[in-house]
Amino acid sequence: MGWSLLKQAARFHQVWVLTHTPGRSSIEEAVSDESITNVQFHYVELPRWLLPLLRIQGGHQLYYYLWQIKAYLVARKLHKTFNFQLFHHLTYANDWMASFIGALLPVPYVRGPGGGAHRTPKSLRAEYTFKARVWEQVRSVGQWFFHHDPVFVMGQSRARALLVCNTDSVSNIPKKWSHKAHLFPVSGVSSEDIALGHAAKNDRDGFQILSAGSLIRVKGFALAVKAFKAFIEKRPDASLAIVGRGPEEPTLRTLVHDSGLDDKVKFWGEMPRDTLLSMIASSDVLLFPSLRDGGGTVVIEAMSVAKPVVCLDTGGPGMHINDECGIKITPGEPQDTVKRLADALDRLYLDEDLRKRLGSAARERATQMYHWDRLGERLMEIYEIAATTQSSTAGR
Repeated sequence: MGWSLLKQAARFHQVWVLTHTPGRSSIEEAVSDESITNVQFHYVELPRWLLPLLRIQGGHQLYYYLWQIKAYLVARKLHKTFNFQLFHHLTYANDWMASFIGALLPVPYVRGPGGGAHRTPKSLRAEYTFKARVWEQVRSVGQWFFHHDPVFVMGQSRARALLVCNTDSVSNIPKKWSHKAHLFPVSGVSSEDIALGHAAKNDRDGFQILSAGSLIRVKGFALAVKAFKAFIEKRPDASLAIVGRGPEEPTLRTLVHDSGLDDKVKFWGEMPRDTLLSMIASSDVLLFPSLRDGGGTVVIEAMSVAKPVVCLDTGGPGMHINDECGIKITPGEPQDTVKRLADALDRLYLDEDLRKRLGSAARERATQMYHWDRLGERLMEIYEIAATTQSSTAGR
C-alpha cells in the first residue's frame, strides 16, 4: 500500500519520503527497476539496541512510536529547507497511534489509510485460544490509551483529512472529527493484475476452493476447514487449497487430518504474488472467513481476477464485497457460521452462471474502485481539499 500510493503521489507532485533505514537496499533497487522520479528518500534509524523490540509481540508499536519522534526532528529540519506544502502520514496502517509530524509540523496534514477499530465478533471469540483472547483484550486496552495520547489528539485535531479503510473505523471516529473521514482502502490492484484474470483458464478437475493469507488464528482458517468439511459431505468432487505460512499451520494440519480431509485439502505454503493471482483465477471461489481484518488484500485481488468471494461481513472484506460480487456471511455462533459458509459454497457450486455473474461484477468493482490509478486520483482530490481547508487548530 505505501509503495503503491507513493508512486501515485509522485505522478502529480514532488515527494520527500521519511522511512526506516533497514529497508534502504530494497527501496533503492525498486526505484531503479521502476524508474521512479519526483521522489527523494531520507532514511531515519533508531539505535540498534532498540531492534529487539521488533521481535516482541506488541514491541513494534513502541519501536515505531519512538521512531516517529526522531522522524519529526528530521522532518523539521527538512521543512526549513524545502518548505513543504503538505504532510501525509501514510503507513503503519492504523487509526490509533500518534503522528508526531502530523501533530507538530506546521503544514496541512493527511493521515491514512488506516484501521484498527475492527473487532472479532463476540460470537466467534471461542475460535481463539485463551492466550489469544487475552491478547485481544490487551489490544483493545492499548488502543484506548493510544487514543488518549495528547500527541494523537493534537494530530487528529490538526488533520485536514482522515483516511480509514473500513466502516468500523469510520464509526469509531469521534463526532468532532468525523467530517474529515474518507473511506479509502489499504489495498489495490494494477492493470497487470486484472489482465491475469482475463488470461487464466480453469482447467482443473472438480470444484476448486482457495483460501489464502498468513496462517494465524485471526484469519479464520479453522472456520474455512470446518465449512469445507460440511460442504464436501454433499460435494465430494471439491477440493480446498490453502496458501500461506504461519504459526497456525500445525494446528490446521491436525484439524485437516482429524477431519479426514488429507486427500482433499492441500497446503501450498508461500508463493509469489503473480503465482497466487493465477491460482485464484483458475479456481472457482475464494473462501476468506477472517475473524478480524481491517484490509483483506486477497479479497480485492480475487475480485480483480473475476472470482466470487465468500467472507464474513466484518472489517475490510465486509466493505469490499457486496451482493453483486460475492456472498457475505453475518457472523454468528461458530457452528451456525460454519453452516452458512458451507451453504454459500454450495450455492456457488450449483450455479455456474451465478459464479460468472458475481466474478464479472467483482472485476468491474475492482477496476472502478480499487485500481491504483483510480485511488491515486482520489488521493489527489483529498490533497486538494486538505491544502485549501482549515483545521480546527490551523495556525499553530
